[in-house]
Amino acid sequence: MKKPNLLFIFADQWRREAVGFMKKEPVITPNFDAFSNEAAIFEKAYSSCPLCSPNRATILTGKNPISHGVITNCKPGLENIFLKENEVTIGDILKTNRYKTGYIGKWHLDEPEKKDDTLPLSGAKDWDAFTPPGPKRHGFDFWYSYGADDNHLSPHYWMDSPEMININKWSVEHETDIALDFIDKNKEDNFALFLSWNPPHTPLDLIPQKYVDMYKDVKVEKRENVILEDIVDHPKTITPFSLDEAGYLESVKKYYAAITGIDEHFGKIVDYLKMNNLFENTIIIVTSDHGEMLCSHGLWSKHVWFEEAVSVPFMLSHGDRYKDRKITTPLSGSDIAPTILSLLDLSIPKEMEGVDLSPTLKGEKVDNIAISACYTGNPKVLNSLKERGLDTLAYGWRAAIDEKYTYVYFNDYSGNGIPKEFLYDNTKDEYQLNPIPLNDKTKYLKEYLITWGEKHNDPFIKITV
Repeated sequence: MKKPNLLFIFADQWRREAVGFMKKEPVITPNFDAFSNEAAIFEKAYSSCPLCSPNRATILTGKNPISHGVITNCKPGLENIFLKENEVTIGDILKTNRYKTGYIGKWHLDEPEKKDDTLPLSGAKDWDAFTPPGPKRHGFDFWYSYGADDNHLSPHYWMDSPEMININKWSVEHETDIALDFIDKNKEDNFALFLSWNPPHTPLDLIPQKYVDMYKDVKVEKRENVILEDIVDHPKTITPFSLDEAGYLESVKKYYAAITGIDEHFGKIVDYLKMNNLFENTIIIVTSDHGEMLCSHGLWSKHVWFEEAVSVPFMLSHGDRYKDRKITTPLSGSDIAPTILSLLDLSIPKEMEGVDLSPTLKGEKVDNIAISACYTGNPKVLNSLKERGLDTLAYGWRAAIDEKYTYVYFNDYSGNGIPKEFLYDNTKDEYQLNPIPLNDKTKYLKEYLITWGEKHNDPFIKITV
């Protein structure tokens, strides 16, 4: 019997509730809504680190950032922050098992190319990088990718040479065309394709106007926890700026418009799979690397512990096997690879740290607590901590999240503050406006986090005990 194919689609900066079928935000997503009736929906899916590179590395390796070492975004000024060649990824395993493997879109797991007086041959700039054929591609044979770049309407890519391929088309549309061509060429074999769309990642002005126009008469209300005065990207790192309500509502509509755009192109892929009798034998996963604050709690972007930043959509189908299932077991980025390998009936490497959640698809109960973590990625802060003889990994925050609560322990990056802890009852306080005291009934989350940290040699945990 032919093995299942795998299609793993993940957008960038797409928060869980920003899709129509969740009925929380007025996002126009007819294709995702229809797919939600054919798929299992993990209603408590979380990013292992609400930042691009760390969680992307976690998705591929099944390991936490503290273990694989990609603790912040791959960017200039930081040494040794990239996905190492010796890491075992799901791509490596799929290739070993004779899948036709492909990766399309944003990678952001390689070191930016070192700059001197001349530009590198590939033309990569700033955070971007050309990843050459070889072990750094981790088993993906077909390669149509780039490191990190946000020019959504004029994207560029590399294949097997350092010659940059420049495209004058919305990145999602172009990457979907490439994905359909890859599937078509490999439909007689077993294929495994990872398709990484960058939108709805900022900037929000680089979206085809037809999607923006769809929201002209859509009523968008200010989220209950939105603060528009002194918006900041991340505490203590970005100068605050003001945003009036009209500007906020316009930004939200553009964010939704980008998601409507990826919805349309997702529909094209599903239609192709069904028309070519591939849908029934293809495991399809749709998710994101992290969410987006959109001014909730006065914050823009991600890298904080609030639901808007750490929660992600997670839909999984395999024909009609898991049709219309809602799963409340928490899932984190590290659980994705072992779960996929189990569904493909492939061995899970002992190096993977996540939990195989495939039994939940059969209605079985699996006890799991999601861990999300944040490590400082600011070179100036890192250097300051090092100069003072402090362990850079002992700062930031760690969160333990179960079906009801989010527990957070935060140690200020300054190295001078008193660590703080927060507990939110997400069933009663969905906007996380009212943290509650830890008590005897909830201290298990702190205990779990400490045990987890000790197991993974996280120096951060030393300050909690």
